[in-house]
Amino acid sequence: MYLIVGLGNPEPEYSKTRHNMGFDVINKIAKKYEIELAKTKFNGIYENAVIENQKVILLKPQTFMNLSGQSIEAFVSFYKIPIENVLVIYDDMDVEIGTIKIRKKGGPGTHNGAKSVVHELSSEDFPRIRVGIGKPVDEYDAIDYVIGKLDDETYNSLEVGIEKAAIAVTEFLKNGIDSTMNKYN
Repeated sequence: MYLIVGLGNPEPEYSKTRHNMGFDVINKIAKKYEIELAKTKFNGIYENAVIENQKVILLKPQTFMNLSGQSIEAFVSFYKIPIENVLVIYDDMDVEIGTIKIRKKGGPGTHNGAKSVVHELSSEDFPRIRVGIGKPVDEYDAIDYVIGKLDDETYNSLEVGIEKAAIAVTEFLKNGIDSTMNKYN
């Protein structure tokens, strides 16, 4: 079984923000495979599904970004999901808009949601997809930059990365993390 997690803040208040790229990727996958995320458990909205012949849980934690790891850890523990099968998707200011970066494992960097996941799982050994949102012009605008509402033109530029990440999730489920990194990094 796989746990595919998108990080973000509760919708609809935080929809169409840079910080919700993880949620947007989960929404895109759910739409493609006609999956309705309607169940709630462990402070998350989720659904069980079969994608590419793999049993999958799609999850959007509802704890707000900085506590995302709490919901993820509860799912991992309850369903006994191996850490290498927990794919976490989130926004990253150090990645250019329209691009993604995939890693097999590693530190959380400056991303508070990733820090929470590392803390709660007591591990950095989970794969992740970072969706590029670019950097704000003024360093002091970082918070407004990630949670501020986007106009349609700006959001459309980010959708390129969202689409790439959704395709990369399918590759991950079909052929594993190494193949996904080779194809999409």
